[in-house]
Amino acid sequence: MAKIILILIIAAILENIGVVFIKGGLNQLNLPSQVSPSAMVRVIQAGFTNHKIILGVALEAAFFACFLYLLSQRDVSLVWPLTSIGFIVATLAAKFILDERVSAVRWAGVILITLGAFLTSYSESVKHKTDPPPQAASTPLRAQ
Repeated sequence: MAKIILILIIAAILENIGVVFIKGGLNQLNLPSQVSPSAMVRVIQAGFTNHKIILGVALEAAFFACFLYLLSQRDVSLVWPLTSIGFIVATLAAKFILDERVSAVRWAGVILITLGAFLTSYSESVKHKTDPPPQAASTPLRAQ
């Protein structure tokens, strides 16, 4: 389980650094005041040439690779809720890198999300203790 948590922490860091770079790149673009299909195409085109956005997307792809590995090793019902640990990293990045104001209510939400992730991981350890041992096949295999 420690290996899974370590990969999850690395994945959360990659994902949220990626989000910070994407946000920084978007702040550099001249974003339209109204949303229209042509305006969205211009934003996407500008994003393809913005180094921060490209790096952010690459970091998001690295997160996704970690996520795929985690899903191949553990249940979705464990891995997906644990990705919410990224909310801690995202909130810290928003506060200290992007200089966003994070209210006490938002911090409380992050704490509740983290508590939910802890309960999810705790349920995994309880699950293995309470699972009955696998039963042997009732009929032996016959050699043919």
